[in-house]
Amino acid sequence: MKKMNTTIKIFPTPQALAESLALELVNLINDTNTESLPFTIALSGGNTPKLLFSIIGDQYANFIKWNKVHFFWVDERCVPPDDPESNFGMTQKSLLGKIDITIANIHRIRGENDFMQEAERYTNEMNNFTVKKNGLPFFNIVLLGLGEDGHTASVFPGNEKLFFLDKICTTIVHPITGQKRITITGKVINNASKIIFLVTGRSKARLVKNIIGHGDKKKQFPASYVIPVDGSIFWYLDEESGSLLKQG
Repeated sequence: MKKMNTTIKIFPTPQALAESLALELVNLINDTNTESLPFTIALSGGNTPKLLFSIIGDQYANFIKWNKVHFFWVDERCVPPDDPESNFGMTQKSLLGKIDITIANIHRIRGENDFMQEAERYTNEMNNFTVKKNGLPFFNIVLLGLGEDGHTASVFPGNEKLFFLDKICTTIVHPITGQKRITITGKVINNASKIIFLVTGRSKARLVKNIIGHGDKKKQFPASYVIPVDGSIFWYLDEESGSLLKQG
């Protein structure tokens, strides 16, 4: 099913989704010319990305020239890297620790640092290690999740202005828990070549229908503002999260 520059893929289970995407990512990286420019990817946290990363780390560790790949993060909680809530920590255990990659290619958000200063430092890091397009850092892939409140990255309801902010990276405070976070902004997300949403679970079905199906178009969520400038957007759904799309 294809709509404008949006491609929707529905899989029977999260496992099937992750296995299919893992192979597609491996092929995409290998088919991209990285002789002069590295392959850049911004990662998200969450259970489905964890499953995806584990499959890549366990099955495809030796199928990619990892020295051509640079990893960044879409957002991070302001916690140390060994904290159970760290997006980097999860990726380190499920993927990075299983592959042959130099530390210079791993550009983590340092959640243990002062979050205002770290947002500035990470802005500089992205500027220094990515190609520019439209005056902004350019990623080959941005992986996104979808929260039950409709948030993506760390752009929560009420903070949709972060999709129009003239910043690359900024700070945010979770509206309920008060937890400090660092996130890339909407303009950087929308500047990517491929934006991939990973969404699983029946609790996300109504959101998915509202954002990309025939739901209430008047109700906007932060994820509704993910609209690629030049690239494409892909929704990888399991049967449960995509269940309401089939109702027309």
